[in-house]
Amino acid sequence: MSLTVSHRPLLAATCVVAAMALLGLSDNLVVLVAEDAGLWQFHLVRSAMALPLIALVALVYRVSLRPQRVVAVVLRSILVSLSMFFYFGALAFVSVAQSAAGLFTAPIWVLLISFVVLRQRISALNVLAVAVGFSGVILVLQPDVSALSPALVLPVCAGILYAFAAIATRRYCAQENTLTLLTGFFVAILSWGVLGTIVMALLRPEVAAGADGFLLRGWVPMTARLWGLIGVQALAAVIGVGLITRGYLLAEAAFLSVFEYTLLIFGAIWGWMLWGQLLNAWALVGIALIIASGTALARAERGNRSIQKDLTRQNFLENSVGSPDNDA
Repeated sequence: MSLTVSHRPLLAATCVVAAMALLGLSDNLVVLVAEDAGLWQFHLVRSAMALPLIALVALVYRVSLRPQRVVAVVLRSILVSLSMFFYFGALAFVSVAQSAAGLFTAPIWVLLISFVVLRQRISALNVLAVAVGFSGVILVLQPDVSALSPALVLPVCAGILYAFAAIATRRYCAQENTLTLLTGFFVAILSWGVLGTIVMALLRPEVAAGADGFLLRGWVPMTARLWGLIGVQALAAVIGVGLITRGYLLAEAAFLSVFEYTLLIFGAIWGWMLWGQLLNAWALVGIALIIASGTALARAERGNRSIQKDLTRQNFLENSVGSPDNDA
């Protein structure tokens, strides 16, 4: 049995939207884990559960988990794992919609990094999309300038790190399969979890009760409730990424990336259904702006790729058949 590539955009979009609905639910359950356990233990146990599941999937589909470029995969895994630490760390203090809003600033940071660091040209439309997306993030997070909470900074840090990871993935890991990258991610985040648990055990910081102590809490005894909650998280992560992987095998990435923004919507819906969290009108406008910004950037990327393919095809034909000047 093997993973086959075809072109079925409707099914691909359905897979990605289903993944976002599942991940929106599981992310909303992190607050229950935060009441009893710490961020480090959460990632350690979740990764230890997820890695055997990934190995099983790789065995069934006969996919090798061996990376082709070890250093590149390690770098990418470190960046993504750090991004997810910031993202999940914020979930104990803000809603999934707010944390996801910060994470989805990644396309904005990718564009800025490409312009400032990589010296790539960006169009006026892309600049406008960045401004719209940033405005949307501000409307969703609604920071109080007089009393800026670190919890609101965490999701934006997640977005910045995820942007660097996206660039590393595109430039250095394009030939790696998804399961290899997923394995690298969980190995990295497992390592951070082990390290953090050891550091917390040595430092023994004063830990607040409940979710407020999520970031500084060390290892606590694993109860049946914790096993169940973290087990659900691990299973949801593997199934969610599996659906996303299947989706990206069925349609173009630039087309599908827009549907990932439904995590903002599902996060808000599950937050309302489970915890009664209601977003005000400005936050809803902000979500709409973020989705519009991401859609514009994805279409621009899709257009650039089409142009590059056309140029490549033209160069190939000219080199194969000969240019008019050479035929004269």
